[in-house]
Amino acid sequence: MQTISSREFNQNVAKAKNMSDIAPVCITDRGQPAYVLMNYAAYKALQEGKPSLAEKLSDPASDWIEVEFPRCIIADREELF
Repeated sequence: MQTISSREFNQNVAKAKNMSDIAPVCITDRGQPAYVLMNYAAYKALQEGKPSLAEKLSDPASDWIEVEFPRCIIADREELF
């Protein structure tokens, strides 16, 4: 994976885009990996075969999963009107 600093990225976005056409580019912030820039074809290849959240939730095999959400109280109804 190619690496570019965030400063260099900000100064030359076109260079980073050209680099990402070859392979994903790691953008560092203060020397630490912070972001990855890749072209759309590479992104789509990563997403292939992965079901969406809706597909995961509608899968009959996931019926055994129990999810309980805590009740959220926003405010008294009188305060809202």
